[in-house]
Amino acid sequence: MALFAKDDKTQRPEAARPPVSAPARPLEAPQHEEAVQAHLGKGSRVEGKLTFDGSVKIDGTVEGEIGAQDAVIIGDGAVINAQIQAETIIIKGKVTGDIVARKRVELRAPARLTGNILTPSLVIHEGVVFEGHCSMGGGTEAKLDKPDRKVALFPKEERGSAAPARIPSEAIK
Repeated sequence: MALFAKDDKTQRPEAARPPVSAPARPLEAPQHEEAVQAHLGKGSRVEGKLTFDGSVKIDGTVEGEIGAQDAVIIGDGAVINAQIQAETIIIKGKVTGDIVARKRVELRAPARLTGNILTPSLVIHEGVVFEGHCSMGGGTEAKLDKPDRKVALFPKEERGSAAPARIPSEAIK
């Protein structure tokens, strides 16, 4: 008895087989670039505080502060020296400054970020340089209301001369 013979009449015809579904695609990042309401092109240079009701794409140079209700997209040729606050922040260019996103931060190559990140969701692609600290707790709004913590650095002489404790070699054996 052959179970897999060609002339076996018990096999189902091709039309009776359930359709094969396409393999599941991984979730992709939202495409905010299609819904950009403002654009600062290459060669533009802005200093000061920028506020946007929707999303913005920046390909120029900005110094100061950037705030948006929706997304801030930093293009790969952009040079930003600013604090950035938005719902979603996508960085491809060079940013120096702290960023706060209420929803998501995405660093795409060839991004260079020197600063701190506060967001509930962070994506860092391969080829990105990130120098700073990241906090990914919930309640980013509550953290924004707290005053900044200050760190005082003291010269080594004023730190105290506490020598490290020595363990006798007999105790190690």
